[in-house]
Amino acid sequence: MTPAARVQAVIEILNEVLAEPKPADTVASAYFRNRRFIGSKDRGAINLRFFRVMREYHRLSWWIKKSGAQVDARTLTIADLILGHELDAKAANEMFSGGQYAPLEMTKPERDLVRELMGKSLETADMPERERLECPEWAYPLLQSSLGNRLEAELKAMMTPAPLDLRVNAIKASRDEILAELKRDGLEAYAGKISPLSIRLLNRPPISQHELYKNGLVEIQDEGSQMVAAIAQAKPGEQVVDFCAGAGGKTLALGASMANKGRIVAMDVLGGRLNRAKERFRRAGLHNIETRELTSERDKYVKRHEGHFDLVLVDAPCTGVGTWRRDPDKRWRMLGPGISTLLPLQKNIIDSAFRMVKPGGRFVYATCSMLPEENEHQVEAFLAAHPDFKLKPAKDIVDIKGVTDYLKLTPAQHDTDGFFAAVLVRDAKKDDPKKDPAPKDTAA
Repeated sequence: MTPAARVQAVIEILNEVLAEPKPADTVASAYFRNRRFIGSKDRGAINLRFFRVMREYHRLSWWIKKSGAQVDARTLTIADLILGHELDAKAANEMFSGGQYAPLEMTKPERDLVRELMGKSLETADMPERERLECPEWAYPLLQSSLGNRLEAELKAMMTPAPLDLRVNAIKASRDEILAELKRDGLEAYAGKISPLSIRLLNRPPISQHELYKNGLVEIQDEGSQMVAAIAQAKPGEQVVDFCAGAGGKTLALGASMANKGRIVAMDVLGGRLNRAKERFRRAGLHNIETRELTSERDKYVKRHEGHFDLVLVDAPCTGVGTWRRDPDKRWRMLGPGISTLLPLQKNIIDSAFRMVKPGGRFVYATCSMLPEENEHQVEAFLAAHPDFKLKPAKDIVDIKGVTDYLKLTPAQHDTDGFFAAVLVRDAKKDDPKKDPAPKDTAA
């Protein structure tokens, strides 16, 4: 592909992202899937620019609006080319030639935009902090309040692309074995810093095509997400619930931690995601997992299984603030419910799921958010209403810099996505009659 054709491809993907309420990576994947003729080198170059625009959206938009132009796929791409000092006015007009596979010729407002941006840099002294830090309006005051003097460091850390982390499937191999094999294959691979099962790969190789992945010896999972599963301390032989299992990433980690012994019930209101997760479970060689689609967070299954489980993990739906470096489009558009809807939903999920924890069992609440409203505040409210639960300090389970009562991981401090987890232990009531084991239900 010519440079102009690559730029046109970026514009086409951006147009779809701006028009459709779908994640940017999903849109990009579908675009390439429908155009198999685009080679890997061209795909890489197109993706590089496309996701750079995603990460620079607020700054690019500020310049475009300041110049009096309208923010759209073409102006975002033009601003990226000019502010990145890749093209001058003459080269920009030549690239936007209207020729075969090239972008249409520039309109007068677009030519005016080019002239206005020539010689400028992406960031400037008079750019407001919110735009400079690529933060959406709704989250800015909340993050200012929660992060304080760490605001700039954390938001800047989330401007960089997320790394590619793997979790070694401990029932099939050790980390040392996998590291050695990856290095033999010429991949730059390093042991993770905080998870004993984590491996970080440089240069983002197509690991899903590797035999290690196909045979279930490794899974793609951010190192922070691995630690949420690790802090739950699922043990062989236990009865476990993953209440909001989704695509099954943490379910897989729990199952491996249990050495395929005991029972995990992976639940979610989205049955399609659970069905797709089943293939991941099979590939990993895990046979102690069953799935159950819920009608709501208060499904009758929950009431029927009150007090039956050793561990209940709730990885709650949230704003996803901690994943902004992985999903940069979440910085400037809301694809799901907003925080005003999520907070009561999180409370409802907590108030239902905790009932399945048996005396002496553990209730783990987690999010991929960095907002106290979704994290500490929810846990504190629950503990105030349920004195039979006590917080188990995270520092008593894992040894990670800065971790005290809660597991709080951030991009700037730990080079992971932003994650939160709290471990709540239910009092062991010795005078309670022992409940029968949870009935073996047919997988949904």
